[in-house]
Amino acid sequence: MGIRTGSEGGGVADRWLSERAWAAEAAVSDGFDLSECVREPIHLLGGIQSYGSLLAVDPATGLVEVAAQNTGVMFGVEAASLVGGPVTRVLPAAHYDEAVRGTSADDEVPVAFPVVAGQGWPTDGQVDVSAHRRDGLLVLEFEPRTGHAPGFSTFYQGIRRALARLRGAGTVADCCRIAAREMRALTGFDRVVVYRFDEEDGPGEVVAEDVTPGWEPWLGLWFPATDIPPQARRLYRENWIRVICDVEDATVGLHPPVRAATGAPLDLSQAALRTVSGFHLEYLRNIGVRSSMSVSVLREGRLWGLIACHGADPVRLPPEVRSACEMFGTAFSLQLALIEERERADALSESGRRAASVARLLEHGLEDRFAEHVRPVADLLRADGVLLSRGGRIVAGGTGFPEDLVRALGGRAAALTPGAVWATDRLAEVPAGELAWDGPQGEGPAGVLMVALSRSGDFLAWSRGERPAPRQWAADPATPLRVGPRGERLTPRGSSAVFRATMRGRSLPWSARDEAAARELWRLLTELVLRQADAVSALNDELRTTNLDLDSFAHVAAHDLKEPLRGISNAATFAIEDATGLDDTTLRRLHTMRRLADRMDSLLNSLLHFARLGRAGLRVEEVDLGGVLDAAVEVAGPRLEEERVTLRRGPLGRVTADPDRLHEILVNLLVNAAKYARDGADRWVEVSAGPGEAGETVIVVRDNGIGIAPEQQQEVFELFRRLHGSTERGGGTGVGLAVVKRIVERHGGRMWLESTPGRGTAFSFTLGGTAASSRPRP
Repeated sequence: MGIRTGSEGGGVADRWLSERAWAAEAAVSDGFDLSECVREPIHLLGGIQSYGSLLAVDPATGLVEVAAQNTGVMFGVEAASLVGGPVTRVLPAAHYDEAVRGTSADDEVPVAFPVVAGQGWPTDGQVDVSAHRRDGLLVLEFEPRTGHAPGFSTFYQGIRRALARLRGAGTVADCCRIAAREMRALTGFDRVVVYRFDEEDGPGEVVAEDVTPGWEPWLGLWFPATDIPPQARRLYRENWIRVICDVEDATVGLHPPVRAATGAPLDLSQAALRTVSGFHLEYLRNIGVRSSMSVSVLREGRLWGLIACHGADPVRLPPEVRSACEMFGTAFSLQLALIEERERADALSESGRRAASVARLLEHGLEDRFAEHVRPVADLLRADGVLLSRGGRIVAGGTGFPEDLVRALGGRAAALTPGAVWATDRLAEVPAGELAWDGPQGEGPAGVLMVALSRSGDFLAWSRGERPAPRQWAADPATPLRVGPRGERLTPRGSSAVFRATMRGRSLPWSARDEAAARELWRLLTELVLRQADAVSALNDELRTTNLDLDSFAHVAAHDLKEPLRGISNAATFAIEDATGLDDTTLRRLHTMRRLADRMDSLLNSLLHFARLGRAGLRVEEVDLGGVLDAAVEVAGPRLEEERVTLRRGPLGRVTADPDRLHEILVNLLVNAAKYARDGADRWVEVSAGPGEAGETVIVVRDNGIGIAPEQQQEVFELFRRLHGSTERGGGTGVGLAVVKRIVERHGGRMWLESTPGRGTAFSFTLGGTAASSRPRP
């Protein structure tokens, strides 16, 4: 299947696998240093397989620059003699011209054509020639035909049937099974497997196979990532097919071994005859394989996996068969892409429907509804936990998120565009520059997917725990290296210890469907929040208009009604003063008329004052509460003395408020304490201030008066609401506490009371700090 690498190494090796993966490899290496596998330049090994020969020609001059050491066997001319001379010494000019015309400087894909062995060639019969360009040279490969070419009609029909069966596959699993079966029928190998990478640089699993009876089945086996190092994966992406005819083949060197122009061996990345790494040959020998072929499977330019073929005997595949296999691999890649895209579209459609159903659960108060429905939100992405961070409020459910991780995710979200998704299935390995979190392994989630909700750092995140690793590996975990007739050699390792150590701290990966569902939920939630914001804005506009209309009505009504009331009161007064001989009943009625008119005038004055409070701005500043209280006592003091109520002062300090409005609040509350003082001696009212929630200052006016019954405590703040008769407890219009509450609310504060009948009442209020309006008062 591939080659193994060790636990030490620099350069590519250190940049390829994580520190954890290298530590895992070291734990089972038995001291066998495999690091050179990773550093080995397998495209510059300076040799070819011996059943063919090779020439590299400068196309501008037609002179041979590099020749295989076996040209004497193939052409009857030694390599040293060929180098520096014209290629037409061994290849007819017509065929050479065909090779030049069939290739171009920007196209490295080989072209093949048959050539009849020329005069003087020791080789008899037909020779297959492949040509491609590499590093400015025309590379010619010669393969003697050892058997008859496959019959065109039979071979073509076989290819057509194979492709038709492939096109009929409806799932990825079916497609892989068909590919393994048809590839074995085309090539005759004893085992053909489809091998899929967990990630492009990760471990791989055998997902389909077709194997001759008697061979050990590999279906479901896993191979660690280090079995195929990065340079091998690069060549698989670049060269779709790789054939090893015989693992016991004696490599043929090149002359010269190093090119003068580059200081390196000839680059054989695209050469079908390229020799094979000794490590890979050892690997194949130890699994009982004599020949092999690998066909790359690519998905959007990335290495999805391989179709790997193994034979018990040497196998020579003619160019026609290799081309057919390469074409089949291309068709397989396209069919996989089609199936996966269809499955992805279906999954995205389904995830969209599921996201819509989850979004409907979150209507009418996002945070509160989220707390009620965390399980459906988590299930949307098959997650273990979910967390919403919005406006400084955190709502979470399922597996918890550590506090420092929540802060780090908030910082990461603030750097993302709203709606952008950030995800990792290995949280412990995320660089500090990407996520400012250094949580210890084993604590908190192993994987996180987050969608940014706003530029201020709001986000919605899902978490997954460390995934279980029930994997079946391709050999005894206790014997990653095996001693045989060739000494200590490579085997398909299959160490579950390696896998578990490498996969620690990883969750199941997040799929494209997961990311799409998160984006769709973000879009739906954004629409929901915007709709709610629009509704609130419209309601506020309507309420603002209604309040203005009510204020205007109250002001106009109060102002316009005062004049006729004054006239009624004056007329009654004049009638009383000027009339003689009136009976007692008529006189009593005139006095009642004047008293009611005066009462109505007082109510209208209160209404006018209440309306003005809604329109007037506030002159907010920092004031000394003690000084404002002194001024209020000058007004309310006589009433307190009249009712024998003593004023007590607690801690006061400074507050932020409109001093005139604060003065009005204190006057009303002090007068209210005098009105509702209890019978007997020791009457008092106390004013104090102290800290409240969120740094607020709470001002308290407490008395030991008659108190308020629980069922009446909210009524006292209503306009014109009195709990006693108009002539009881000093009279009044019932506006004072309503005015106090409105002034407090105009400051952005709140007001409440605590009272026990017979034991007194405490009125508490805040003034909203700097949140109050700072417009100048007219």
